[in-house]
Amino acid sequence: MTLITGATGGIGAALAHALHHHTLILQGRDLERLQTLCTELPDARPLVLDFTCPHSFSHLIKEAELNRVSNLVHNAGVVELGPVAEQSHEIWTHTLAVNVVAPAELTALLLPRLREERGNVVFVNSGAGLNASPGWASYAASKFALRALADSLRAEEAASGVRVTTVYPGRTDTGMQQKVVRQEGSGQYDPERFIRPQTVAEAVRYVLEAPRDAVISDLTVRPSLR
Repeated sequence: MTLITGATGGIGAALAHALHHHTLILQGRDLERLQTLCTELPDARPLVLDFTCPHSFSHLIKEAELNRVSNLVHNAGVVELGPVAEQSHEIWTHTLAVNVVAPAELTALLLPRLREERGNVVFVNSGAGLNASPGWASYAASKFALRALADSLRAEEAASGVRVTTVYPGRTDTGMQQKVVRQEGSGQYDPERFIRPQTVAEAVRYVLEAPRDAVISDLTVRPSLR
């Protein structure tokens, strides 16, 4: 089984379709949207988890009866731009909870299954996980922390055969990107400036299906010049 978080978002839905030949568990908050996506795929089922409440995961994972998990793809995330001087602690807490604490908790709960399968954990990070720009402090801090989580996990689980990869997409044509452009006030949204979600999904698919003689630890995907 392959579990994809944030499955109803732009990259998440693209991942679900790119991995349609896998048995899929699609995580999100909106059951109706998850069920709609599942009807488009041959072998998928929904998993409703609220990433603002990671303390609820243990109970819900047991209820879901996830007996086997071979791949865990962390794609869920939130962003709220603003200068440090103006962002509230609520924004910081929410961003860190969804982008870091929830992935850490979900990974810890599923690690026994991933070890049994000698599986893969993929963190869909961001270019902001490599460089922090003005107005991006809370989001970049969460993505730097997510990179640290992946690096530590990779070293800790190497002996168990669990492969850990961080994918750093550049700006991608998603609903989140539309929100970012609005918050930046950078003019009309032009999808041609950005990577297609399907391109990121294909990169993740390659990571999951790469031969077992290597670990792709980090993969950066940038928009091409057009």
